[in-house]
Amino acid sequence: MKRLMQLILIFLISTLSLSAEDYYIYCATESEDEVALIRFDGTTAHVEKRIPVGVWPVEIEGPHGITVSPDGDYWYLSMAHGLPYGHLYKYKTGTDEMVDRIELGLFPATMGISNATGLIYIVNFNLHGGHTEPSTVSIVDPDEMIEIDRVETGIMPHGSRLLNNGLKHYSVAMMSGTLYEMDAMTMQISRTLSTASPKMNDHSAHNMKKMDHSKMNMGMKKNSKMAKMDHKMPPEKPTWVYPHPNDKFLYVVNNGTDNVVEIDVKKWKVVRTFKTDKAPYNCEVSRDGKHLVVTYKGAAKTGVWDLKTGKEIAKFKNTRKVTHGVVISPDNRYAFVSVEGIGKEPGSVEIFDLKELKPVAVAEIGKQAGGIAFWKMTD
Repeated sequence: MKRLMQLILIFLISTLSLSAEDYYIYCATESEDEVALIRFDGTTAHVEKRIPVGVWPVEIEGPHGITVSPDGDYWYLSMAHGLPYGHLYKYKTGTDEMVDRIELGLFPATMGISNATGLIYIVNFNLHGGHTEPSTVSIVDPDEMIEIDRVETGIMPHGSRLLNNGLKHYSVAMMSGTLYEMDAMTMQISRTLSTASPKMNDHSAHNMKKMDHSKMNMGMKKNSKMAKMDHKMPPEKPTWVYPHPNDKFLYVVNNGTDNVVEIDVKKWKVVRTFKTDKAPYNCEVSRDGKHLVVTYKGAAKTGVWDLKTGKEIAKFKNTRKVTHGVVISPDNRYAFVSVEGIGKEPGSVEIFDLKELKPVAVAEIGKQAGGIAFWKMTD
């Protein structure tokens, strides 16, 4: 009997050890020209390495958006600053060696890789000029690292994501207050939609003080073709868009009006509005479709929403100010949140347990932590 109990104990211990996972995340630090590779073992976050990026040793090039290829072999990084154009960089995962780079438009930002075409779609959010010209989405072949098309959208596009099936690309233009749908195959804009909540369509009812563009640390452009508007910019200032795993809904973050709107893709209209804390910025939906995690840039907090009930079920205070990006692990267990920090303060990646609804770890990295992407899980 004693021997049997010993065998059972050994089996349980080995099972637990086998089930332990390591999570690997890349996070860009915009004011350091670095990308941090972070390993989380379920308890502690370890900074495995800090990877210098860019080609100008004495200039800040501003790494902004980051994504990992579907096969996990490469990661891609947008460098916002240039003379005057920014670049897209390609790196090999594991060795983190630079493979290639390509010049794109003005201030390339966030991106996604289509599961259908294999192409990268990356917005150029364009901080230059007199706020009168539209901006674009660059479409890049990641194997050859060539730009094959550039599609005009709205004023200062930022959030950029694709449906899980890879057939549609979505981006939001901050100063147009508009969601743009692009057919990933034809590379044409197929539909546009105001990101305003139905109860907020009367822009005259808004306090226009919410349009303090200086707080966004970004410029703006006026789209003369895709979004004919008067001189008053819509107050929503959408900064992010993310699809539900069933591809039936999109979630758009309205930074200027403190809400997230749920959009029915088929009906092409806003069907729910989630009133959030101050200045929401990015969001992500867990792969099981249960949770929506929203970063509150102005409040220095992170919120967790139950998508079935539409209620916020947890809100965490971040360890420093200027909460930025979020990525959720494929097993739906953890949310990894980048927080910029202010001044000389280091940035961080803060990890929250979505099952227990509690903070679990913090990794301190370089200044102005921003773009964040999940690489892999390992036993």
